[in-house]
Amino acid sequence: MPGELVRAVEAALFAATEPMTPQAIGAHLGGADVREALAEIAAHYEGRGIELVERGGRWHFQTAGDLAHLLRPEREDQRKLSRAATECLAIIAYHEPVSRAEIEAIRGVQTARGTLDVLMEAGWVRVAGRREVPGRPVIFATTPDFLAHFGLESRRDLPGIEDLRAAGLLDPVDDAFAALVDGDLTAAKDHATEAVEDAE
Repeated sequence: MPGELVRAVEAALFAATEPMTPQAIGAHLGGADVREALAEIAAHYEGRGIELVERGGRWHFQTAGDLAHLLRPEREDQRKLSRAATECLAIIAYHEPVSRAEIEAIRGVQTARGTLDVLMEAGWVRVAGRREVPGRPVIFATTPDFLAHFGLESRRDLPGIEDLRAAGLLDPVDDAFAALVDGDLTAAKDHATEAVEDAE
């Protein structure tokens, strides 16, 4: 039978409206150290219909990943992110904290005002302060909700460029850009040629 602390931690997590840090859970329980209780609960729910997971240092219950297909008919269709919003989100995730000007410099085009608003409304991006340079521009970073939505424990789990290429998520234009960034002009020219041939 689980101890009283384990039961209290489990109850706190079920009642929570958002993921919680161990410190926040402990504060609800009189300052208790809840790390062992969290590990015990996670082990108890392993392989069941719901599981206890940690994302970005915050803990929450979620549906087991292999059962997601059972719930899809009940979910509302969500509007897909635009290409601009997807690019901005990727830039912020890989380079945070970044300013709007830095995002635009990486993308090579101006970012529409509403693009970052969409990402903040989704709860994936937040204002992280201001850069201490002339003009003190606002800088942006990802949120714990971003990690939770994409199943990441931390930003270190973001895929590298080789992972993206192996998954077929980089097209020849992306490869050409990556080669330019790496200073490999010959490879960049080859990738650019492939992109032109694909377009034809």
